[in-house]
Amino acid sequence: MFDFLEGYDLLGAFWTTVQLTLYSGIGSLVWGTLLAAMRVSPVPLMRGFGTVYVNIVRNIPLTVIIVFTSLGLFQTLGVSLGAKDFTVVNFRLAVLGLTAYTAAFVCEALRSGINTVPLGQVEAARAIGLNFTQTLRLIVLPQAFRSVVGPLANVLIALTKNTTVAAAIGVAEAALLMREMIENEAQLILISVIFAVGFLCLTLPTGLILGWVAKKVAVKR
Repeated sequence: MFDFLEGYDLLGAFWTTVQLTLYSGIGSLVWGTLLAAMRVSPVPLMRGFGTVYVNIVRNIPLTVIIVFTSLGLFQTLGVSLGAKDFTVVNFRLAVLGLTAYTAAFVCEALRSGINTVPLGQVEAARAIGLNFTQTLRLIVLPQAFRSVVGPLANVLIALTKNTTVAAAIGVAEAALLMREMIENEAQLILISVIFAVGFLCLTLPTGLILGWVAKKVAVKR
């Protein structure tokens, strides 16, 4: 029944998906945290930039962003992110696009966590001489992260599924291989089931583990 799988690097395709998720997840967490800090910043320019960025990026289809990284950044502006091999360039551009897009959702999830921190704690921190950055780093963000593990898990699961868009610029991840197999093999239903199970194996444990972590680290108020 599964003889048609010979000649296809199924594990390699899903490993590429895992790498896209991992690198984009780390990048979006860092950039999303910076955006969240900007959105609650007392500096109007930073606050305005964070607001505009999030509202614009969230409303642009991910496919448009990914295609722009290839056609706009690479082919038009020559941005290769330090890579010479075309395959590596596309992979890095996909990570960049996924990071830029997902960071907007990370920012909003984290901002909701920041809003759960009692205002009295912030005022107390400022009263003992902590500046905005110190208050955010030592008081606000640790509590905010603990309260939004669940929402961040949902963002990570969505990111895992969104990696399929990278196929639009030729990144050899699971969706690109699935399309190739469907074109070459007369096993549409079986191929669809195989890839559905594959993504289920990636996303279900993530949701269960991070759901358990969210209960363990939840802030008791």
